Amino acid sequence: MPRHAPREDSGESGIKVGSPASSAAGIPGVLHAMAHVRDQLGVRRGVRSLLALNQVDGFDCPGCAWPEGDPAERRKAEFCENGAKAVAEEATLRRITPAFFAEYSIGELASRSGYWLGQQGRLTEPMYKAAEAEHYVPVGWDDAFAIVAEELRALDSPDEAAFYTSGRASNEAAFVYQLFVRAFGTNNLPDCSNMCHESSGSALTETIGVGKGSVSLDDLAKADLIFVVGQNPGTNHPRMLTALEAAKRAGTSIIAINPLPEAGLLRFRNPQHPRGVIGSGTVLADQFLKIRIGGDLALFQAINARLLAAEDARPGQVLDRAFIDTHTDGFAELAAQLRTLSADDVRAATGLADAEIDQVVQRVLAAKKIIVCWAMGLTQHRDSVPTIREVVNFLLLRGNIGRPGAGVCPVRGHSNVQGDRTMGIWEKPPALFLDRLAAEFGFDPPRAHGLDVVDTVRAMRDGRVKVFTALGGNFVAATPDSEVTETAIRRLRLSVQVSTKLNRSHTVTGQRALILPTLGRTEIDVQAGGPQFVTVEDSMSAVHASRGNLAPASVALRSEVAIVCGLAQATLGDRVAVDWEGLTADYGRVRGHIGRVVPGCEEFEAKVARPGGFVLAHPPRDSRTFPTETGRARFTVNTLDVLRVAPGHLLLQTVRSHDQFNTTIYGLDDRYRGVRQGRRVVFVNPDDLAALTIADGDQVDLVSVWGDGVLRRAADFRVVAYPTAAGCAAAYFPETNVLVPLDSTAAVSNTPTSKSIVIRLEPVVSGRR
Repeated sequence: MPRHAPREDSGESGIKVGSPASSAAGIPGVLHAMAHVRDQLGVRRGVRSLLALNQVDGFDCPGCAWPEGDPAERRKAEFCENGAKAVAEEATLRRITPAFFAEYSIGELASRSGYWLGQQGRLTEPMYKAAEAEHYVPVGWDDAFAIVAEELRALDSPDEAAFYTSGRASNEAAFVYQLFVRAFGTNNLPDCSNMCHESSGSALTETIGVGKGSVSLDDLAKADLIFVVGQNPGTNHPRMLTALEAAKRAGTSIIAINPLPEAGLLRFRNPQHPRGVIGSGTVLADQFLKIRIGGDLALFQAINARLLAAEDARPGQVLDRAFIDTHTDGFAELAAQLRTLSADDVRAATGLADAEIDQVVQRVLAAKKIIVCWAMGLTQHRDSVPTIREVVNFLLLRGNIGRPGAGVCPVRGHSNVQGDRTMGIWEKPPALFLDRLAAEFGFDPPRAHGLDVVDTVRAMRDGRVKVFTALGGNFVAATPDSEVTETAIRRLRLSVQVSTKLNRSHTVTGQRALILPTLGRTEIDVQAGGPQFVTVEDSMSAVHASRGNLAPASVALRSEVAIVCGLAQATLGDRVAVDWEGLTADYGRVRGHIGRVVPGCEEFEAKVARPGGFVLAHPPRDSRTFPTETGRARFTVNTLDVLRVAPGHLLLQTVRSHDQFNTTIYGLDDRYRGVRQGRRVVFVNPDDLAALTIADGDQVDLVSVWGDGVLRRAADFRVVAYPTAAGCAAAYFPETNVLVPLDSTAAVSNTPTSKSIVIRLEPVVSGRR
C-alpha cells in the first residue's frame, strides 16, 4: 500500500557515509525504483504507469531528455530507476487540499526542506495568497485569471513582467505561452536552458550554425570512440548507459572525463540482461581522466595541438584536409594559436599527466568516427562557451561532424527543454520566427531582446520586473545566489506558479501569489474537443507524441495549454485575433499553427501521428551544410585563462545526488557515492583535507570567495573524504546555490558558474547549533 506523506521533516544529524558504489544500476536499481513506486502510488497503479512510460502510445518520461529510439525495438520496460522515481513523484496518490494550506502558514512551509514539501503530494485546487496574508486560500479559476490580468494590465510596460518556462512544458503549452507573452508585448521569456545548456547552444550556433546536437541514437553504436565529458549518466541520464553498453559491445571505445569517478562512468549492470543480474556487468570507460574542475578547455587544446604535431610528422594522414578545405574556415588561425600552447598551463589547468593526454591522442588517432557527449559539467563555467567551441575544433579537425557515428552530443537534462526552445521560448528570438508569428496571427511581436534568468533576477531585485509567472519548475531553488533571488522575488507585486507539486517557489512569493495546479505528463487530458495528446522533443531532435493514462489527481486541475490560454484570454481580450478557447478545445489547432510558424515543423500534425514521430532537420548532420555567417563550419581561437585558486581554497562544483532530479528530491540517499540519510555533505580529496587539517566527518561551513565583498555561506556540512580531483570539491544543489554569485556567469551565454565556485572550508565551532 502507498505510504502517507511525512508529517515531520527529516533532519541532517543522522548522515551515514560508506564506500562508493563500483557499478551502476543492476538489481539494487530495480529494487529502489520499485520501492518508490510502491510507496507513492501502489503496485497495480505503478505497473500500469511504468508499462506506458516511453512507449509509442504512452507518455514521455517527465525526467530526462534521453531518446527512445526505433519504436519497433523498444522494450516493454523502457525506463530507468530515476524515470520510475519521476513517475512515482507525479502519479502519487498523496494529495494537498485547501485544508493543508489552512494548517500550514507560508512561513511554516518556508522553514521546511524541499524534500518534505515534495513529499506532501499533488496540488489539487487553485490557491491565492493576498498581500500581507500568511496563508493560501482557495480561489476559482476565473478569479485567478482575473488577478493575473489585473496586475499585468496595471504595468507601465509589458517589459515589467517576466514569464519563465520549465523543461517539463509540452511543445503545445510552450507555443501558446510564447504566443501569449509576445502578444502581451515582451520577449522576457527566461527558461531553464539559461541555467544549463545555454552555453552549448551559444557555442554550437556560432561554430556549426545549429545550437543542437548532431547525432542520433544509432550513431553511438557506429562510433569508434565516444567521449563522455562532464556528465554523470548513471544518475542524470541512466538510459544512456544502455546505449553506451551497446556501443561497447559493437567495439566502441569510451573515454570518461570528470572530476569525480562516478559509478555510471565505470561499470554498468544492465538489469534487463543476465550479465547485469548475475554477472559483473559491462566496463564502460576504457580510460578515465580525473580532470581538475574547469580544465576541459586546456585538455581539448592539448589534444588538438598534438593532432597538429602528428599531422606535421605525417602530412595528409591525420587531419581531414579535404573536409577542412571544403567545409570550414579559420583553420590557419587556430593552428597558429595551438602551436603556442603552454604545456605548463595545460598541466595546471587539467591536473593531468602528459602521459594521460598522450594516451587519449593515441585512441583518437586509432578512431575514424568520434562522438563527444557532454552535460552541465561543461556548460556551467566562466569559459564554458570557449570550451565547447574547442570541442567543435577537435571534431572538425578530423571531419567528425556530418557523418554516421560522429558528431556533437550535448545531453539535455529535462524532458522537453530542447522542444521549448524550438517552440520559441527564448528571450532572443530569431527574426524569421517573429516574421512567421506576425504573418500567422496578424500582430507585430516585439523585436527587442528580453531577459534571461540571471537578468530577470537582477530586474526583480532592482524593481524593473514586478510580475513573474512560471510555467512549471522551481525558480527560487534552481537559480543562483539564493538570498539575492529570494529577496528579489519578495519585491514582486505578483508571483504565479503553474505546478503539479509543492516546492520552495510556493513559499517564497511576491506580495500576492497564485498557485495554479496543472495536469501531469502521466494524466489523461480531455478537453471540449475530446481526448488530447501533447508532443515533446528529445536531446537528439526527435519529436513525438505523449499521452497520459491515469485519471487526473483532481477534477479541478487544468492542462498547461488550458491555463495559458485562460490567462491570455483574460489579459488580452480582443487585442489579438487568437481563438484561445479553440486552441484549448483542440490541441491539433495549436499544432496547425506550429506547422506554419516554427521552421522545420511543416505538416507537424501528420508527422507526429507517425509511430515514434519525426526527427527535425539538422543541416550539418544531414548534408554537411553549415548555416553560419560564412556558410562554413568555423574553427575558433579560444584563450586559455587558467583558473588559479589561492592556497587554502578549493574549487567547488554543485552536483545532483542519485535520489534527485534537478531540484526535485526523491530521497535522502546517494548510494552511488555511499551517502545515506542526508544531503549536507561536501566531497573533498583526502590530500586536500590533510593540507587543511580537516578530517573526514568534521562539520564545516562552505564560504564562497568572490570579488564583491558579499559573504555567502552554506552552513553545517559533513566532510566526506572522496577521490575527487585534487584541489576540487563537490556538494549537492540546491543547498549550495547560495554560494553561486549572481554575477558569476559564463561569457556569452550568461549561465551561472555553478560548476566552478572558489570556496574555503570553515570548521563549525562546537556547540554552535
